[in-house]
Amino acid sequence: MRILLQRVSSAAVTVDDSVVGRIDPAASGAPHGLLALVGITHADTPATTLTLAEKVWRLRILDGERSAADLDAPILVVSQFTLYADTAKGRRPSWSAAASGPVAEPLVDAFAAALRDLGATVATGSFGAHMRIELVNDGPVTILLEA
Repeated sequence: MRILLQRVSSAAVTVDDSVVGRIDPAASGAPHGLLALVGITHADTPATTLTLAEKVWRLRILDGERSAADLDAPILVVSQFTLYADTAKGRRPSWSAAASGPVAEPLVDAFAAALRDLGATVATGSFGAHMRIELVNDGPVTILLEA
């Protein structure tokens, strides 16, 4: 499982001209939120999602070296199979390391659910859809997590 985590001032996901997920940290009193782009590979399990949800929730990358848990910062979770692109050969990426939709979708859902169980306010994208993501990266802070 790979998560590209970005500290954001705001973020939204649009599918077919409709916003399907949005976080606005300032509206909830938090200075920042997090955008988690989530890639699933074949070896991932529900336990993997729990481990990384805990890591995301407690990672101290917000103001004053605080975590999303400390500030009750919202998190936008978006599936992103392209995090498993293999570009070692040629000019056309291979996606063979990315799990198929029927395997990946429940694990992305489990990751979002695990964050909610920890106390996070979570918005999501729409699995498998063509999504437009708008964000204001704050810092910029972008971290790659992997399990």
